[in-house]
Amino acid sequence: MTQATPLSFVPDPQNGRLLRDAFGRFATGVTVVTAASPEGCAAMTANSFSSISMDPPLVMWSPARASSRLPDFARAAHFAIHVLSADQADLAWAVARNRNALDEAGLARNAQGVPVLDRCLARFDCAQFDMHEAGDHVIILGRVLHALVSEGAPLAFYGGRVAGIAPA
Repeated sequence: MTQATPLSFVPDPQNGRLLRDAFGRFATGVTVVTAASPEGCAAMTANSFSSISMDPPLVMWSPARASSRLPDFARAAHFAIHVLSADQADLAWAVARNRNALDEAGLARNAQGVPVLDRCLARFDCAQFDMHEAGDHVIILGRVLHALVSEGAPLAFYGGRVAGIAPA
């Protein structure tokens, strides 16, 4: 198997597409993050989720500072991160395109009053722990108060596309 010669570059504003394509070479899971807002369910599709610490149990995700949805999450004391399964691509895209996609979904609420999906591979109910500005994004840390886990194949994001991945 032969591999193409790698393209080497120094990131700058003129070659942002190259940097985005390079970032896209790392496959990530797809999540939907929810919080309660005065207008109903605040929801955002995110692939910037990661576990951070076991003690205390911390996770992070990172919305864009330019997102019109960021204020809802910045002021939310609690939020839920839902790890999506391979058959939830339509849900991921619906939330990505429409901030109100979950408003009429009849969602249950967790113990902190956060709207939650009834089905996903894992859910982390979090209390906001800290926030840090990081370039054109914000890193939101959450302390995991409760977690749920299910079996199934994950939804993944790779190279600008979503795809299901067969479980091991």
